[in-house]
Amino acid sequence: MGRGDKKTAKGKRFKGSFGKSRPVTKSTVKKAAAKKTAKKD
Repeated sequence: MGRGDKKTAKGKRFKGSFGKSRPVTKSTVKKAAAKKTAKKD
C-alpha cells in the first residue's frame, strides 16, 4: 500500500491516473478552492 499500488489514491497520484479511489470531479476541485479562500479570510 504505497506509491506503487495503483488501487490507492496515493498510487494514482504517483502514476497520474484516475479511478474510483481518485475520481476526476469538478466538485472536489471547487471544494478545495473554497477551503483555500476560507483559510485566507
